[in-house]
Amino acid sequence: QVQLTESGGGLVQAGGSLRLSCEGSRRTFSTYAMGWFRQAPGKEREFAAGITWNGVNTYYADFVKGRFTISRDNAKNTGYLQMNNLKPEDTAVYYCAITTRGIITTSGMDYWGKGTLVTVSS
Repeated sequence: QVQLTESGGGLVQAGGSLRLSCEGSRRTFSTYAMGWFRQAPGKEREFAAGITWNGVNTYYADFVKGRFTISRDNAKNTGYLQMNNLKPEDTAVYYCAITTRGIITTSGMDYWGKGTLVTVSS
């Protein structure tokens, strides 16, 4: 069992930046691929960004490309999501999740955090 704890959410004006963190409870965090997902009010949870266990490959949804950067520091059992040029439509609860599978999808993750709220004002 791996517990994930997100932090770094908050209220920011449009055009601003936030950095989300996801800390894993065990060193085995470093062996999992990691993803960031988000769920806006009244909408389904969706994939935002993903990264392989070793950080070599990253993946982004079209709506965050060029604005968000996913990264990880396995020595700290922590992953990150740097979010720049935030827009009001980025308002959502952001979740990190990890998986031993080769692909990162909403339905295929093994462990989830409880989420952190990001609110972007116009």
